[in-house]
Amino acid sequence: MSNSNGFRGTKRAVFIDRDGTLNVEKDYLYRVDDCVLIPGAVDAVRRLNEAGWLVVVVTNQSGVARGYYGEQEVAVLHRYMADELARGGGQVAGWYFCPHHPAGQEPYNRQCDCRKPLPGMLLQAARELEIDLSRSWMVGDKLVDIQAGQAAGCRAVLVRTGYGQQESAGLPDGVPVCDDLAAAVELILAV
Repeated sequence: MSNSNGFRGTKRAVFIDRDGTLNVEKDYLYRVDDCVLIPGAVDAVRRLNEAGWLVVVVTNQSGVARGYYGEQEVAVLHRYMADELARGGGQVAGWYFCPHHPAGQEPYNRQCDCRKPLPGMLLQAARELEIDLSRSWMVGDKLVDIQAGQAAGCRAVLVRTGYGQQESAGLPDGVPVCDDLAAAVELILAV
């Protein structure tokens, strides 16, 4: 099958937003000590892996552009989260983040194609990990997550954790809403 970018991938994936979906929402999270995974998230990732799905994290990190923390701090946090998931039997195939924001500091203060709602991170992952976007899902707590997934050609589901409760009012028709990542995984595995 062909992705919207013309790349022909064979693997199916679940793209997961980070803040508010995988971990408890905390504005500009970058410290390991402040990271709390949402209950059930570790098991949800493990269940996806066991069912043959790649898991890919895609996250906007405008705190880098704003100068609150650097790309190295994001990498350290992602290594910590990967270790926590691995302890529970789960694995993330790729961690993708957008450090840009138009109102940020140089060199990050630019328009880009990776900042959600644009699908750049998903398209990059599809190329690098041989993902068939038409067989994949995007799970997030914000409308921009849903829009990025749909723009990439994925099915999408909103979770009520993080900002999801407030964001559910603006969803396009037909987008399912689940309580959390664990419930979203139940939905995906049942389809």
